[in-house]
Amino acid sequence: MGPMWSLDALGWNDRCARAFAPLAGPDTLPGRVSLEHRHIYRVLTGRGELPARVAGRLRHQALAAADYPVVGDWVALRARPGELRTTILAILPRASRFSRKVAGEVTSEQVVAANIDTVFLAMGLDGDFNLRRIERYLVAAWESGARPVVLLTKADLADDVTARVRDVAAVASGAPVHATSARAQSGLEALAPYLEAGRTVALLGSSGVGKSTLINRLVGREALRTADVSGFRSRGRHTTTHRELVVLPGGGLVIDTPGLRELRLWEEPGAVEAAFTDIDALAGGCRFADCRHDTEPGCAVHAAAADGRLAPDRLASYLKLRRETEYLAGRQDHLAQLEHKRKWKAISKAIRQIKPDRA
Repeated sequence: MGPMWSLDALGWNDRCARAFAPLAGPDTLPGRVSLEHRHIYRVLTGRGELPARVAGRLRHQALAAADYPVVGDWVALRARPGELRTTILAILPRASRFSRKVAGEVTSEQVVAANIDTVFLAMGLDGDFNLRRIERYLVAAWESGARPVVLLTKADLADDVTARVRDVAAVASGAPVHATSARAQSGLEALAPYLEAGRTVALLGSSGVGKSTLINRLVGREALRTADVSGFRSRGRHTTTHRELVVLPGGGLVIDTPGLRELRLWEEPGAVEAAFTDIDALAGGCRFADCRHDTEPGCAVHAAAADGRLAPDRLASYLKLRRETEYLAGRQDHLAQLEHKRKWKAISKAIRQIKPDRA
């Protein structure tokens, strides 16, 4: 069954207690999802780590993948005496969630991690370094409800760490930026304030940035498997194949995640402004209040890009991400309309099939 924890050590708080109260019962206990693999779960509870499956009712009510438990979720478990496996009866409301659009053409949300206080956005100071990707990560992070923090890993491989930190801070819209090296064990002390007892951090980034190695350094042992990075483009080999909640010796909690080959946004169009506060501030000088900073005359944002106050690549990235979120919003509206029509068509068909009572 493994070690036992107090609920407070797992991040339990008054909000969780209020949400759980209506579900409480003699065979029901709260727990936090630590691992998920093909709808088979491991859940941390006051009785230790327990295996679990989703109850049939919850599975029937789920309309999309986002309605199933994910790592970091607080859930209500039915744990009957004498039964090893438990049943997840309900998911408590999520305080925060880091989401992305699923890969491919399907318009659906994938929740990467739930109930997180901080999102560590990791990027290696090697061939992985890409400012445009950090901007994309920040759009999703600011919208998640958690605090974004940028981690520049592999600082021992960079020629000018200070310059890299300065470049990222310029596009981070106020998010803290830390340079770290798990191999040299440098910069890790700056992470301590985010990893206090009961606080949860999700660690996200592309393959090979050293997420699992970093967690091993924080745990103090080789808790997670790691692999060498290929020389080609400094990409890793997806050592982490599933999300996992790890309890650190100091009491903090970290969610390790597989490397993100791509992060397709699942946000409203307005979420882009939160990650581009510099552009949002410049927009106050535009001639038109509804200026899209594209081809409109009198655009203060374009003027800033032309005279060097705003990097043209920064503006291009903003426009690309805004178009992406607007397209996604259109797709979501279209699918919602189709679902609405489908439901009413089914209702109308059911009504027509009802035979009137005969006198």
